[in-house]
Amino acid sequence: MVGIKPTDLPPTAAVKFFGAGTAACFADLVTFPLDTAKVRLQIQGESTAASGSAVVKYRGVFGTIATMVRTEGTRSLYNGLVAGLQRQMSFASVRIGLYDSMKQFYTRGSENANIVIRLMAGCTTGAMAVAFAQPTDVVKVRFQAQVRQSDGLKRYNGTMDAYRTIARDEGVRGLWKGCMPNITRNAIVNCAELVTYDIIKELILKYDLMTDNLPCHFTAAFGAGFCTTIVASPVDVVKTRFMNSASGQYSSALNCALTMLTKEGPTAFYKGFVPSFLRLGSWNIVMFVSYEQIKRGLSRMQSSWESPF
Repeated sequence: MVGIKPTDLPPTAAVKFFGAGTAACFADLVTFPLDTAKVRLQIQGESTAASGSAVVKYRGVFGTIATMVRTEGTRSLYNGLVAGLQRQMSFASVRIGLYDSMKQFYTRGSENANIVIRLMAGCTTGAMAVAFAQPTDVVKVRFQAQVRQSDGLKRYNGTMDAYRTIARDEGVRGLWKGCMPNITRNAIVNCAELVTYDIIKELILKYDLMTDNLPCHFTAAFGAGFCTTIVASPVDVVKTRFMNSASGQYSSALNCALTMLTKEGPTAFYKGFVPSFLRLGSWNIVMFVSYEQIKRGLSRMQSSWESPF
């Protein structure tokens, strides 16, 4: 990331890798209910079409949260949290923590990366992260989408049970269900998120609008969250629907998108937009602010270890 002062000890790749995962886990803890509400809203049209009912169960992000708390209890807002934290620790570490290293790889060690290089780096680390962490994302979405039945039964009894059940009933490939649309989605998200944050922060520092501190990080993260939501929402909805679908419901992610378009219209691709923005905006703010502080803290610790006197 931009903004390192010459007197600062630049964070190592390991510091960025583990710092990104830790910051992303912290951001997930804060914003997980918003993510769960987003998933419920995204699959709502699908559930309505399948049942033939015109009744809309969830209305708006806060209405969705209130309905879930009333009908399923407060804990339902954190369904899939364990898988979500597993996902962030493995996923964000790669896509965010290796972003600067990938920029240097494409520029052959230079710090001067143009917009094309940044986009290439974002696409690369986003795709790498999905290929590595897709099973955790599948399990997270399944937990967030499941509703406790009237008889008290649930689709999965726990995180490890979900991994085992999916592998047993759908094969190992089931754990990588939706991998291609997720790669597409996260390549887009990574580019929009990291490149936008990088550019906004760079412009703020270049024109001396703010110093390289919390207000600067907050502003850049907010802008990154808004841009990312606009660009990524259509792919995000298709990814969520496809990963949550029963075996054979859709022949492919493209079939899922076409089904949505014909049955629900183009607005279906922006279902859950408000919770998506609330979640992505707040997630980006918490993650990037935490990430910058963690990097600085770990770099100072590293510097003190290397120069104790």
